[in-house]
Amino acid sequence: MLRRLVAGLAAIALVAEAAVLVLVHIVLGTTTANQSMSIAGSDPDVMSKATYALGAGMGAFLLLGAVLAAVVAVRDRAPGAFARVVLVAAAVTHGVLGILAVALVGWGAFAVTTLILCLLAWTLVLYAAPGEPASAASAVASGPGDGVQDTPPPVGGLKPTNP
Repeated sequence: MLRRLVAGLAAIALVAEAAVLVLVHIVLGTTTANQSMSIAGSDPDVMSKATYALGAGMGAFLLLGAVLAAVVAVRDRAPGAFARVVLVAAAVTHGVLGILAVALVGWGAFAVTTLILCLLAWTLVLYAAPGEPASAASAVASGPGDGVQDTPPPVGGLKPTNP
């Protein structure tokens, strides 16, 4: 139940963030075009179109992450390899955005991006990858006599020295 809730909240947060970022890029692109701003002789039309394209690309990326998080929440299964890569990339992007947000916007924007980062990371952690062993919490809940080993398996050719 908690896993579905976290994945669903992550999807909702990503959709809201995509809408906000697209809106911000539209405003920035329009402002650049209307004021004929130029940085070091750059063409203002190219700058405004690049701003629109960046906003559309970022919005599409976040919407893709939201769709994948929603699919994970609905199916209540671990994300596949592609979905995992997209969600990890979205989490890393939010880490970088958080650093930039605290420097450029303030602590409120940092808190929001960090919250979304935590939701993404929690979604990835709560759903173990296919083929991975269960988490330590589920191993403890299963009881000591349910096939849980006391010692870890040997790594490579090394064997434990204790009897």
